[in-house]
Amino acid sequence: MTGALSHLRVCDLGGQLAGAGATKILAAFGAQVIRVEDPVTRGMWDALRGVGPFVDDRRGVNLGAGFNNHNVGKLGVTINLRLEAGKQLLRELVGVSDIVCENFAAGVMAKMGFGYEQLCLIKPDVIYVSNCGFGHTGPYRDFKTWGPIVQALSGLTFTAGLPDHEPAGWGFSYMDHVAAYYMTTAILAAVHHRERTGEGQHIDLATVPGGIAMLPTEVLDWTVNNRVARPRGNRSDYDEMAPHGIYPCVDEDSWIAIACRDDREVALLSKVLEEPELAAERFATLERRLPAADELDELITACTRTREAASLAGELVTAGVPASVVKSPRERIDYDPDVATWGLFPTVAHPEIGAVRVEGLPLRMSATPWSIDRAAPCLGEHNREVLGGMLGRSDVELDELTKQGVI
Repeated sequence: MTGALSHLRVCDLGGQLAGAGATKILAAFGAQVIRVEDPVTRGMWDALRGVGPFVDDRRGVNLGAGFNNHNVGKLGVTINLRLEAGKQLLRELVGVSDIVCENFAAGVMAKMGFGYEQLCLIKPDVIYVSNCGFGHTGPYRDFKTWGPIVQALSGLTFTAGLPDHEPAGWGFSYMDHVAAYYMTTAILAAVHHRERTGEGQHIDLATVPGGIAMLPTEVLDWTVNNRVARPRGNRSDYDEMAPHGIYPCVDEDSWIAIACRDDREVALLSKVLEEPELAAERFATLERRLPAADELDELITACTRTREAASLAGELVTAGVPASVVKSPRERIDYDPDVATWGLFPTVAHPEIGAVRVEGLPLRMSATPWSIDRAAPCLGEHNREVLGGMLGRSDVELDELTKQGVI
């Protein structure tokens, strides 16, 4: 293997998006990621394994598209950690791994006998990553979280929505993705430290503080001005621009985003929309536009409703007004030449799902590019390859372990 991380082996006990998303990135750069799952619950300690979206009417633990998307490039084994024989297999796997990742609730791994101290007895320089809502210390360490709960606790949810309405949230798993990015960064830093010093470490990642870190202006506004940031819909957060919003176009469910940074751009918008009222004295400056923002939006909406989104966006951009079509998944994935050039949706061949597109990585590296060419593992797909070929268990032993419910 020639990937930038092909010298690393990861024992991955993570799941859902927060854990699996990080190890997907490592795998794309060549790391050998071994996904450990539970044979008793048929892999369902990861809620994504058997849930949609699906490509057809078939259902099952190997058919969840979300699981496939976030576990491409990995090997998959099943180990029953309720049994001592299963724990022994995990000890052996840890012993030949560089990194152990998990995103259980705080304390779960320690209760199973695989906390950081126990892992160090197996492999002294191990890099152990735990990823949960509040980390492994503090008064909230036992609090259980999912993506929407993290977003609510961190304050993100409070800032999202329409004025004078309840908070709308940030989508189901926004913070799971962000936690995965933090986790990837932390792992690479820990690997660099170990390569310099020979020392492993415990990375205790807390996703709620990660969400708080995404609210710097709101925190600053409260700290300095004792002012609470309220949901503003599509309006600019701190009255930097007007107009600044999403406007309907002529086709059903088609929209355009427009943001004017200064008076000049408002004048250009007026010309493209052929609406001289936008250049009237009452809209001449930002100070005048802000209190008339509702009226301004109504005027723009009356114009955009008669126009086709893509052609209008093209005219505005050509004129120098920041604008964009609000693209649907079909438009973005199937018909965007930039996405095609970047190769952001590679196709993998899954043994049960079939040929299906997955998410790539939005970056290019000239010397060590990422590669995604293998689908997520079916449940226990690589038991013999990993537990046999890597850990040295014979076919007879593996057959017996299967009968005993160990794998």
